[in-house]
Amino acid sequence: MDKIEFEDLANCIRLSNGEVEVVVTTEVGPRIVSFSLVGGENVLGYHRHAQVETPLGLWKPYGGHRLWIAPENMPKSYTPDNSPIEYFYDAAANSIRLVQPLEPVTKTQKEIAVTLGKSGNEVKVEHKITNCNSESLEISLWALTIMRPGGEVYVPNEPFAPYGSETLLPVRNLTCWSYTDLSDSRWRFDKEFIRLRVDETKPEPQKIGVLNKLGWAKYRFGDLEFIKRFDFAEGAAYPDMNSNTEIYTAGSFVEIESLSPLVSLSANGGSAEHSEIWSLNKI
Repeated sequence: MDKIEFEDLANCIRLSNGEVEVVVTTEVGPRIVSFSLVGGENVLGYHRHAQVETPLGLWKPYGGHRLWIAPENMPKSYTPDNSPIEYFYDAAANSIRLVQPLEPVTKTQKEIAVTLGKSGNEVKVEHKITNCNSESLEISLWALTIMRPGGEVYVPNEPFAPYGSETLLPVRNLTCWSYTDLSDSRWRFDKEFIRLRVDETKPEPQKIGVLNKLGWAKYRFGDLEFIKRFDFAEGAAYPDMNSNTEIYTAGSFVEIESLSPLVSLSANGGSAEHSEIWSLNKI
């Protein structure tokens, strides 16, 4: 574990297993701000000047990876998280847990734990939300990863099967927002993937959601391939018209997002968790 400064954030912590490294910040968040091969480029994006004015104050995405509550809501989803957080480092496990102060409006507390394997290119990212309200709360845990610009998102299609008596029913949904334009040149739909290319000259936002039973999505940037994997719960209800994977871009901003099933958190301490496995390869 090394304490470093990252971009304009002091008091960051770097973990490494000799093959990949992760940087988290303790100044805000919780946030993971960097994921890279040792000595290589950060595959996560950082947007130093981005900000959103909300009735609750100034919210900043900063960059990298964060945890939100779905379905999206203004202003509750945008509760500012600009304050220092607690962290707990486990040297034996090469793991760090980031704990946000209690959010005064939503009365929830978010945690992200990052664990590196003893070797290899995989990192486990665990998310937890605790309900400290006096009433129960139905939510989905929403894990959003901002990637660096210049690449392309890939979401796998369900395995192709020709038309016949065994293929009469649909195998997945495609959720669109009011601003989704499927004729936009950043989209590409082929047999294996739904693809979303980042184009910094196009500021108009684009977003879709899918029920991704295969449980993974990836981002290619140069000679790097980032993959996040997550569980799919058969028969569970997901938010946003049953989406467990969402992808979004606007200009240089691009996100790969996974969502947990909708869960009911009991009052005064009920919690839920959602995990991802990240990997990073040269291609």
